Amino acid sequence: MSVTEGTDVVVIGSGFGGAIAAYHLAVGGARVVVLERGPWLSADEFDQDFKLGSSYTRIFDFTIGDGMSVLSGNCVGGGSVVYFATMPRAPGFVFERQGSIGRRMWPASISRETLDPWYDRAVEALPVTKQSWDQVPYGGGLWAAACRHAGRTANPAPTAVDVARCTNCNWMAAGCKFDAKRSLLLNYLPGAVEHGAEIRPLHEVQHLSRNDDGSYRVHYRIVDEVDYRVLHGSGAIDAKIVVLAAGTGATPVILQRSEPTLGAMPPAVGRYFSGNGERLNTAVFDEGKVRDLLGLSREDGVAYEAHQIGRGPTVASWDKLDGSLPEYERFSLEQLYFPPGLGTILAQAPDAGGPTWFGPEKKELLRRWKSWLTIFTMSEDDNEGVFGPPPATGSATRFSQQMLGHSSLQYHPTPNTRRGWELSDADVKDILERDGLAQVTPWTNDVVGAYTVHPLSSCRIGDDPATSALDDRHELRDHPGIFVTDGSAVPGALTVNPALTIAALAERAMPGIVQAARDRGVSVSYLGDLPEGVESSQARVLGRT
Repeated sequence: MSVTEGTDVVVIGSGFGGAIAAYHLAVGGARVVVLERGPWLSADEFDQDFKLGSSYTRIFDFTIGDGMSVLSGNCVGGGSVVYFATMPRAPGFVFERQGSIGRRMWPASISRETLDPWYDRAVEALPVTKQSWDQVPYGGGLWAAACRHAGRTANPAPTAVDVARCTNCNWMAAGCKFDAKRSLLLNYLPGAVEHGAEIRPLHEVQHLSRNDDGSYRVHYRIVDEVDYRVLHGSGAIDAKIVVLAAGTGATPVILQRSEPTLGAMPPAVGRYFSGNGERLNTAVFDEGKVRDLLGLSREDGVAYEAHQIGRGPTVASWDKLDGSLPEYERFSLEQLYFPPGLGTILAQAPDAGGPTWFGPEKKELLRRWKSWLTIFTMSEDDNEGVFGPPPATGSATRFSQQMLGHSSLQYHPTPNTRRGWELSDADVKDILERDGLAQVTPWTNDVVGAYTVHPLSSCRIGDDPATSALDDRHELRDHPGIFVTDGSAVPGALTVNPALTIAALAERAMPGIVQAARDRGVSVSYLGDLPEGVESSQARVLGRT
């Protein structure tokens, strides 16, 4: 028989939304328990390989839905451990978007101006810095030179990377072995632990129930550390405040599964999912044209052939982030290194006579992989994703030992979404195919549907109860004391990488969550302090037992 524990606050998930909440509540004096579905790894445990069972498969989730697949983090630190650490602020027009509902999606209280002070806090805490051109690796330099050749602009992107510590190994998506990437393992999470928060990895929350006194009971199972399909013991924790930050693909599923014990959910729970309008193109460069047209070469005489060297996105073109353009015609373009695996499977061979993603033409494409450049589009979609009935356990039905699963997400792109993709595809071709510089082809959607690494909006904030699951304080409608602070709370596509916006929104939500905790009898204060960074993810303050 399992024993029910008690605490002040349970935080579900340890990515940006969960880590920031855990830190501020713990600093303020609350008793905080963080339940994280994935394992807890530090820098020395990140593997630079793609072997089954290595860190790559242990700390990622790849869930395949109907028309949309989602790649996300599954570990202590969440997406911050596996992301590329590119941290721009969302442009001002994003907050005025109407999208599919025909009126402003964002709450009236939030604009770029009102969110900027909270952006500033997250930038200081991580920290986020702007790279200089002499710090940009080969892929970024190639993209910048191609943009210039096409009469476009390009900029080094702001990043949460200690460039002096970075080795340009390009394995950062599998966890940074050198602690150069400023993940949450180096700031908010150690700060939370230092102030008494307890982090429990391999704890998968199944559902919530309400106690007679108005508090909540969080029900969980223990995940096997080798085979994630295997669940061991169960347990429950009572808390006066619950902060859901399990991720856009898991938070709505937990709430859906909680309806029998909590009561009806707001109609927007599990609806309005956005893939952040994401799209990928692979360009294969003519090395001679790189040298002759762009004037690029290295000391060894090679023009480029450096696809594997660098660190995620380092240079972006923001020419189409123009608020005067119509909605669905605005997007950003980033140079990106996507590691072998999905990047090689989904890349299509240009001008193929038969299949485009396998066959002899694809084999020739793979032979030239060192001359690739991947361009990442983030545009505006129609929030057309909907989650179906939840699986019996977890957020997806796992069909492999780690990483892979089928989700209930249904996503069928509207003409608006497709228009954004088509315009961005054409723009990438216009930039990179000029004067025969490269051949460009988008990744196929025929294998796993569309795909996103930045899922958003499945429990979004807003002013309209019919189209938003949360009020502008991130509290779940009709369920006082339950808050959502992860990417699912973001109302729609951002046209840029969303991590900094998720962090800023979580920072903004904290004074209100602290006040709600006080109203429910928790002795806690909002101090507004920011965490002090630590040098290593193996620092003593993380002290795992």
